[in-house]
Amino acid sequence: MNREFENIIFIDDFMVDPKICSIKFHCDLNKCKGGCCTMKSDFGAPLIREEIFLIEKNIDYIKKYLPKESITEIEKDGFWEEKSKTLMTKSLNKQDCVFVYYENDIAKCSIEKSYQNGESDFYKPLSCHLFPIRLNYFGGPVLKYEEYHQCSSALENGEKTNTTIFNFCKDAIIRAFGKDFYTKLRKYTE
Repeated sequence: MNREFENIIFIDDFMVDPKICSIKFHCDLNKCKGGCCTMKSDFGAPLIREEIFLIEKNIDYIKKYLPKESITEIEKDGFWEEKSKTLMTKSLNKQDCVFVYYENDIAKCSIEKSYQNGESDFYKPLSCHLFPIRLNYFGGPVLKYEEYHQCSSALENGEKTNTTIFNFCKDAIIRAFGKDFYTKLRKYTE
């Protein structure tokens, strides 16, 4: 048997990577500088089709926080694309998400900023909110811990604060899957 699936957790129709309940993780933006939004890659943040509509609806508020280069890209070619049958945000120079702006050398999300300022009614893409959890499909939905070297400071900080990925992502898990799912998953952290 593949060791990766040996201790898999089954909740409702989901398979859940047990690392989500055991690995300590808590972002430390002062150290990582928002690395999850600026990873070198051909792929941006995964999007759900409905999120494209929500971003389009709020784009004028979101653009207020963006640098000129991002605004130009969005106005010229849009903010999303489809690659390998996956919808995703575009990125600039195969790195910064098109929605990144910088505050004191830390990459931040303009979608989230417009929401926090009460201008937009869309928080941010679910894939970003759930990070470092990724939702994949392998004979059904799978929640998996996605490990990135840019997050080494989050692992250290998680140890200091005794925060698991499960705890760190509580609001995102409830947003995505509901309180009942969160409660069922919590028993694996005790």
